[in-house]
Formats: sequence, structure tokens, C-alpha cells
Amino acid sequence: MNPTTEKTYKTMSVELTRVDDAFHFEALGSDKVPVHIDAAAAIGGTHAGARPMELILMGIGSCAAIDAILILKKMKQEVTDFRIVIEGKRDANATPAPFEAIEIRFILRGHNLSEKKVNQAVQLGVEKYCSVGVMLEKSATITWKAEIEV
Repeated sequence: MNPTTEKTYKTMSVELTRVDDAFHFEALGSDKVPVHIDAAAAIGGTHAGARPMELILMGIGSCAAIDAILILKKMKQEVTDFRIVIEGKRDANATPAPFEAIEIRFILRGHNLSEKKVNQAVQLGVEKYCSVGVMLEKSATITWKAEIEV
């Protein structure tokens, strides 16, 4: 980097508001779409939203999916259904308990999908372009597989 070139940043902001007297929050991002967050029932949560660590898994899944779909569109692959199942493993006896392993399973349907192109798009989405994955790979082993359903 040229010493006279200053780094520029993209700034992102969210706002959380407590909804009840327990652990239920409503979060708003830049588009003001509400996301509900709650704690586990074991500590007083009321099933009013996703848990924070579930949101992390949702984040990596959706981030990688958006990138993979963009790549598949450029490859002229016609995807008609796209689902993701994600499993995260944490040490049950640790506090804090970050993810140590994350497995992402991409399940696609479409017209004449190429297995090679689907795997390439998913690999690029997970391993190269997904910002959430790049952050999480510092603490967790991330694996993936893509399946084409007929």
C-alpha cells in the first residue's frame, strides 16, 4: 500500500431495543427490517427470537449463499430452489463458547445444474468472498458440501 494512500472504511450500524423485561430484543439494520433476538429458555428466554449464536450461523449461511447465487447467475446456472443447513459445534463446558467447527450443507435444485459449477460457486462463496466466513475461520474450522437434488 502506498504510504500516502489512506485506508477507507465501509461503516455499518445496527440498533437493538429491549422489548420486554427479560432478554427479547428487536434489532434494526440500515433498511429498518426488524430481527428478533432472545436468550435460551434455560436462562429466561421466551422463544421470542433467534439466539445470538444462531444469528452467527445464519450470517455465514446467508453471506455465502448470496455470493454463490451471484456466481451461479454469472455461470448461467438456473437455480430454482436453494436451501442451507448449518451445524455449529461449541464446547459445552466453556464460557465463552465460540464455534470451533461449522459445517454448511448447500442443497440446490435447478434446470441442468452442473455439479462442477455448483461446487465452484459454493467454494468461492464460502472460502473467498463471504466476509462472515473470513472472520469465523480464525476460530472455527469451516467445512461445506453442495448437493443437487433432482
